[in-house]
Amino acid sequence: MIKIQRQVILAPYTTLKIGGPARYFTVVKNLRELKESISWAKENKKEIFILGGGSNILLAKPWPGLVIKNEITGSEIIKETKKSVWYQAYSGENWQKFVEDSVRRHLYGLENLASIYGSVGAAPVQNIGAYGAELKDVFVSLEALNLKTGRSKIFKASDCHFAYRDSVFKKSLRGKYFIYRVTVKLSKEPRLNLSYGGIKEILLAKKIKTPTPKQIALAVTELRASKLPIPAILPNAGSFFKNPEVSEKEFKKLQKRWPEIKFFSGSKPNLIKIPAAWLIEQAGFKGRRYGAVGMYEKQALILVNYGGASAAQVLAQIKRVIKGVKTRFGLTLEPEVNIIPPLK
Repeated sequence: MIKIQRQVILAPYTTLKIGGPARYFTVVKNLRELKESISWAKENKKEIFILGGGSNILLAKPWPGLVIKNEITGSEIIKETKKSVWYQAYSGENWQKFVEDSVRRHLYGLENLASIYGSVGAAPVQNIGAYGAELKDVFVSLEALNLKTGRSKIFKASDCHFAYRDSVFKKSLRGKYFIYRVTVKLSKEPRLNLSYGGIKEILLAKKIKTPTPKQIALAVTELRASKLPIPAILPNAGSFFKNPEVSEKEFKKLQKRWPEIKFFSGSKPNLIKIPAAWLIEQAGFKGRRYGAVGMYEKQALILVNYGGASAAQVLAQIKRVIKGVKTRFGLTLEPEVNIIPPLK
């Protein structure tokens, strides 16, 4: 029988250390408890919010319904061929542990996504990505339960509508499903992605010419540690804004005015992606504090809680940064972090 708690403060369950009370709260560790929780919410007419690792969210208001804390963990190989492995994990599994398990098995595909905070279940919602790789590159399918009916459904890659830090679970299916488990296809043969963000330089400095998945993952971890704050030390929700994409025509106008503007290829051939960190820095926000909040001194894309920040202060900072970039560059930044309720 599940245990329903009342008025549970959610801040300790998030990496940003912000979050008011949930009117009802329960922890699930298996499928039976999950189904019982969904049934309880239906019987009591309470809206459900799923809480995983708490690494990519801002809980801006108290939750009036039921918060289900996902602690359904575990992973296993479910299929194997001479060249590939189908690797499955339950949604409450720690993402970094999932990556570590895969590289320890000498499997290629997740190594560039090392040291990303959060759970496996959050990965497809966000289509997490880093250093030239995204989850969609290895994604096979996921199983999810409808939060109204409790019925299970399989979503293939085409069903998820993956895009840059986006999926159907952030749009039309937002808040409608509990992602139960995720399957990825990994390679036994080398499939190296070393061209992005200095990975190759670190490996060459260590005289590693043919890196293993573990060596690549360690290089990525080293890179991230050099410029990203550890949430346990300095609370944050990871990269806070998406990198905006513009047409080639629009980019040329921007480049004419700012020749030093940073850029790289967009998600489509006719689009150019501009680093949000560069825009935020140029707008004067990098390392600048506004009370208990600010953009991190080593990486302008990270909004940090210096201690005791409120949701209202964070929301004010988000709007301040969006306005500042819009005023200077005419570009509108979009939050990457899942804001509950959504920013208006």
